[in-house]
This record gives sequence, C-alpha cells and structure tokens, in this order.
Amino acid sequence: MSKPDTVQEYSAIVEVLNQYNEGGKQADSRIMKPAFSDQATIFGVDAEGKLTGGAIDGLFDTIDTAFRPSPQARGAIVRVDIAGTAASARIDTNDISGFCFTDFFNLLKVEGKWTVVSKIYHTHVAP
Repeated sequence: MSKPDTVQEYSAIVEVLNQYNEGGKQADSRIMKPAFSDQATIFGVDAEGKLTGGAIDGLFDTIDTAFRPSPQARGAIVRVDIAGTAASARIDTNDISGFCFTDFFNLLKVEGKWTVVSKIYHTHVAP
C-alpha cells in the first residue's frame, strides 16, 4: 500500500478551485467550466427560502449574463478535506459583482483528475 500524498492532492484541488474563483472574478464561465463535471449540480436557497438550482449550466449562464468583471473580488479557500478519491471544500468570496458568497464544493478524483460534482452556496446580505 502506498502512502497518500496529501500535499499533492491538496495542490491539485486548489488548482481546480482557483479556476472557479478566476472565472467568477472575470465573469467568464469558460475559465471555470473545466473545474466541473458535465454532470455537476448547483443548489442554493432563494430570498423566499425556496430551493433553487439544478444542472451546473445554470451557474455558467448566470456568470456570463448577470455578473460583471470584479477585479477587486477576493476569494479564500477556507477548508479542504480529502479522503482518498473524495474531497470537500469551502470558499468564501467577497465583492464579486457586488455579492458575498460562501460556497461548498464536493469533488471526486475521476480518472486521475479532481472535478467538482456539486456546489451548494449561501448568498450573504450585502454590508
């Protein structure tokens, strides 16, 4: 049995998450799309407290149509947990198109590559 290389896996996951952050910052889904599985999903709760979301293409459409480039945006990878071929991560982002988010990602290592398979999020009330 070989010893897992947590540092290498962590670095690979951070690279994937940085694609997401950069795509949001530039308001360009083409940058973030490679971070996600084609089968990925996104869910959140809207202002009325109802579940919203579905296929990840909804995120890409929103990024491309409703977001604007936000060079001042700052995202912090708060946590990454890894267990074999499964991982979860949290990113807190401030001032991206005037919003602040907390995002939770589930990732799987598929055919040797980390990919996001689901995202849930919370939109914070603007300060």
